[in-house]
Amino acid sequence: MKFNKLALAIAALSMASGSAMASVLPDIQKNSLWYSAAQDKIVDKQTMLKMAKAKNVILFVGDGMGVSTLTAARILDGQNKGQSGEEGLLSFEQFPYSAQVKTYNVDAQTPDSAGTMTAMISGVKTDAGVIGVDADIERGNCSTVAGNELVTAIELAEIKGLATGVISTARITHATPAATYAKSADRNWEDVSDMPEAAVTAGCEDIASQLVNFEKNLEARYLGVDVDGLEVVMGGGRRHFLPKDASFNSADARSAVEGDRTDGRDLTAEWQAQYPTGQYVMDQTGFDAINPDTASHVFALFNESHMQYEADRGNDIAGEPSLTQMTTKAIDILDNSDKGFFLTVESGRIDHGHHAGSAYNALTDAIELSKAVQAAVDATNPEETLILVTADHSHVFTIAGYPKRGNPILGKVVSVGRTEPTLAQDGMPYTTLGYSNGLGFRDLGNETDADASYNKPAVTTGRQDLTSVDTTTSGFHQEALVPLSSETHAGEDISLHAQGPGAQFAQGIIEQSVIFHLINQSLGLIEQ
Repeated sequence: MKFNKLALAIAALSMASGSAMASVLPDIQKNSLWYSAAQDKIVDKQTMLKMAKAKNVILFVGDGMGVSTLTAARILDGQNKGQSGEEGLLSFEQFPYSAQVKTYNVDAQTPDSAGTMTAMISGVKTDAGVIGVDADIERGNCSTVAGNELVTAIELAEIKGLATGVISTARITHATPAATYAKSADRNWEDVSDMPEAAVTAGCEDIASQLVNFEKNLEARYLGVDVDGLEVVMGGGRRHFLPKDASFNSADARSAVEGDRTDGRDLTAEWQAQYPTGQYVMDQTGFDAINPDTASHVFALFNESHMQYEADRGNDIAGEPSLTQMTTKAIDILDNSDKGFFLTVESGRIDHGHHAGSAYNALTDAIELSKAVQAAVDATNPEETLILVTADHSHVFTIAGYPKRGNPILGKVVSVGRTEPTLAQDGMPYTTLGYSNGLGFRDLGNETDADASYNKPAVTTGRQDLTSVDTTTSGFHQEALVPLSSETHAGEDISLHAQGPGAQFAQGIIEQSVIFHLINQSLGLIEQ
């Protein structure tokens, strides 16, 4: 391992000037081999390239968006526009710099989102299933959290005085968005009802509560620090912020009792009390009413659980904005800051579409992410804004067979020079897209909610006769080989695409923890 220049610089600054920026970095983080190795990667590149500084950074995470997902999404996007599809590019695939990213967790060859996002946002790889803490943690053991907390890029941006925001189409307490602000021994501790009594008694705080108390917790953790909290929070997961009492139900509650909290706390009211001039919204009407020129703080929870799939969004009871609309509104709010901003945007339902075995939903949400990235490009100055687009992990999703150019990516394989589907050795046609495991075949017609697959009574894996099935419909779920209750993540590398100041450091094959250092170097979050 090379000499840890960053740790030395931090120590020198802390002794010489009492730098608040240097001192907030926990010893476990700055002394971590993951942290120092990733930082050394950046330091080495600085000898070759002059480092440009960014005013703003936007990190986009397509949850579950592996390389095969990108390829299939770009083809579907082109075919939706009347093209053959293969020649196209998603918006961020046109960025000038890219890298291959290794995704494994410290204890897992195939990772989960908690460990991967913690690596990206803190610079330290950790175990699967834990959030904002290093690998010395014992998952599910509250007592092991203390002393193992990591500081995140969004916390450092707050301390530096930047405006900050977190957006997700998943529950805002779900693993990926939660890793930006929470410290938890278990990703499943989204509210107090999800926690074992021993953890509650020991004083561990649930993830939803940590979000609402983000400002207080950060100031308590670092003496002398004064921050103004997350300016923008948008996503799903309302149930984790409301008491288990029907009188607190929202207008589009899907359950008889929407809230899950068993401690009687209404965290939406607590947030409003902290930010009296802030706006709490839960539907499209409330979202549309936000004036980005005057908004100080926005807290938006658009669904009881996850937000709708993009293809299913029109069926939401109260209406909810698209990822593109949320991204644009967030930028319009955050760029009111003269000091700049740091925004994290997750397209969470790509992952969920794959888990349900629905290529249609996964790819449709990936295309929406591409639109959101383009909106961010259009809304920012490329000379002062670093935009990073990546994934946390991939899925066991394949593009196979020998279909001819322009063959519908959601269709059956039709070979070059042929007009009828190619038959396999069993005499039946097969699709270009498929899964190695999962729930398997479903023919749900025009259903646009991939999760409807879970309502079917049995897993249907193995070969099916698709001769009379329209595999291009929104409700078709691809065949799978291994029967499982849900399709799984995969362990191969994913991609990172970069544009703006500091983008040139996105090169080669890197550890996932390097992404934090790209953000840090561009924004100067830690003084060196």
